Amino acid sequence: MSIIVPVILCGGSGTRLWPRSRAAMPKPFLPLVGDSTLFEAALARCPGAGGFAAPVVVTGHKHLAHVEAQLGAVEGAQVIVEPSARNTAAAIALAACRLPEDAVMLVCPSDHHIGNTEAFAVAAAAAAKLAQQGWLVSFGIEATRPETGFGYLKRGDAIPEHGGFRTAQFVEKPDLERAKAFLAEGIYAWNGGIFAFRVKDFLAELTAHRPDVAASVADAVAKGAEDGQRFHPDAATFAEVPGVSVDYAVMENTTRAAMVPADMDWSDIGNWQALHEALETDADGNSVRGSGTVEMVDCRGVLVDSDGPRVSVIGLEDVIVVVDGDDIMITTVAGVQKVGTLAGAVNQ
Repeated sequence: MSIIVPVILCGGSGTRLWPRSRAAMPKPFLPLVGDSTLFEAALARCPGAGGFAAPVVVTGHKHLAHVEAQLGAVEGAQVIVEPSARNTAAAIALAACRLPEDAVMLVCPSDHHIGNTEAFAVAAAAAAKLAQQGWLVSFGIEATRPETGFGYLKRGDAIPEHGGFRTAQFVEKPDLERAKAFLAEGIYAWNGGIFAFRVKDFLAELTAHRPDVAASVADAVAKGAEDGQRFHPDAATFAEVPGVSVDYAVMENTTRAAMVPADMDWSDIGNWQALHEALETDADGNSVRGSGTVEMVDCRGVLVDSDGPRVSVIGLEDVIVVVDGDDIMITTVAGVQKVGTLAGAVNQ
């Protein structure tokens, strides 16, 4: 059996969960759900006892201190420090160029919440077996509502072993009517950005479809330098790498795209309402986070997150209140997608 290497992609600007998440301390490094940070939880889902090798973390300079503080003393872990942000195709290629060609990479974002870790482990094992047969595998997250904020995977023919399917189509974020139709049809899953493939298969497909990315990353790695558990690609070479997502560069072009169904209580925690949905609520759908004192009267579907000041809320429904130091942000659930456009979020 091939080694399964968790490749944790760690970045982000921290704008959509402002003011709690900030550019200097974005959401992967915050304990948003439970006591562990999202990054720590991502690492914990891939234990050595579960058949995983030591992780490879790909991150940028501004997050390196957070990564190393929360990574701890994981034996054999490697941190690849991106000199500049070049999107996910380049980030994954950096890790691939540092791993054995037969290793199976399990590529995971660092800032997602997965409530059912056993279901994640089952899906990871199935994906790894498909990857060993040369498939490039996406996790197809079970769609539970007509969501317009995610891309979708259309399920194709079954691949007999391991419970996987061909990916018939990658679909861009739909409008609400198309999202409702996808949900009703029952063969569409959310594309959660979790992948499994062998190193040699990924690099071959990247070379076939985006040779400019493959060659530039390989050159940056060849000219790079190790510093303990850190690896620094050559900055000048990496600056020339085109920025493109792994979906556009590889997954939508390969003829070997597969998917494994994953019903694992997944959330990308992409905005304040997504976080609210991942938290425990009372009988009225209200949630409280943080260290501040909170009182709610006649409220429904309200989330209050305060780091100290007392917050009192009366008679509101589907509202989010966040207090972080001197910053206070209040939005309706309908407005959460606009939080990242606020001046406080943009001008950090």
